[in-house]
Amino acid sequence: MRELANPAAKALWYIESHFAEEVTLEDVATVAGVSRYHLSRAFGLATGYSIMRYVRGRRLARAARALAQGAPDILAIALDAGYGSHEAFTRAFRDQFEMTPEMVRERRSVKDIAMLEPIKMNETLLTKLEAPRFESGRTLLIAGLGARYNAETSAGIPAQWQRFIPHLGHIPGQIGRSAYGVICNGDDAGNIEYVCGVEVSDFANLPKDWSRVRIPEQRYAVFAHQDHISTIRRVWYTIWNQWLPESGFKTAEGPEFERYGEEFESATGNGGFEIWIPIVKK
Repeated sequence: MRELANPAAKALWYIESHFAEEVTLEDVATVAGVSRYHLSRAFGLATGYSIMRYVRGRRLARAARALAQGAPDILAIALDAGYGSHEAFTRAFRDQFEMTPEMVRERRSVKDIAMLEPIKMNETLLTKLEAPRFESGRTLLIAGLGARYNAETSAGIPAQWQRFIPHLGHIPGQIGRSAYGVICNGDDAGNIEYVCGVEVSDFANLPKDWSRVRIPEQRYAVFAHQDHISTIRRVWYTIWNQWLPESGFKTAEGPEFERYGEEFESATGNGGFEIWIPIVKK
C-alpha cells in the first residue's frame, strides 16, 4: 500500500497528531488531499467511524484517563475536550461510556470502559481490483426500500436486502432482473441513504413508503468483481483509498451504485457484482 496516496491513513495521522486542538472536517480533508465527501466515505470504510465521531471518541478517552487519575476540575477537563459546559460534557461522556465523569473519577480506573484507542490502518482491507471500464451511463429510475446509515450503522445493509429480495419480480414497472444498491443523499459527516431497488419504467403505482431515485446520465468508472459478496467492503475501501486518489479522476455529483446482475445468487452471495462510480477529470 502506498500510504501517501491513502486519504484514510493521512486523516488518522492528522487526527492523532492534533485532536487535542480544534479539528474540523475541512482541516482533515485538506491534509488528506481530497474533498470532504470523499474523505468521509474513505474514512468510514477504513475505520467504521465517521471522522468527527472518531475525534470525539479520542478526546473523551483522554478525558476519561485524566479523570481516572483524579483530575479535580471536571469543567476544565470538559473545556479541554471541546465542550462548553459541564452539562454538555456529561451528556457526551455518558453516551460514550455509560457512566458519568464523576463515576470514573471516583472509581479511579478506566478498566472495563469501552475506550476508543488509536486505530491503525489495516492493510488487509486492500484487495486486487481489475482495471475498471468506463461507460456513459443512461438515466435510470430506481425504486425500492431505503434507509439512512452512517459508518457505525452500515452493518445493517444486508438485513435491508433480506427485506427487499422477496419483492423482486413483483414490482410495478420493473425493468430487467438486475438489482441495484444505490448510495445517495450523502453528506460530509458520512451519512448516506442506501436504496435496495430495481430499475422501473416510472414511479407510478409503487408503494407509498418506497424510495425513488433518479440516477442521471453520467460518466462512470465501473469495477466488476467476481468474488463473494462478503468482499464488497474491501472493494469499496480500495476504490476510495487507493484507486481514486491515484486515478486522475474525482467523483462527480450523483449517486454511486452497486449492480447485481442475473448471475448473482442472493441465497449464496456468489455470482459477482459491479460498482459504478460517477467520475470527472480532476
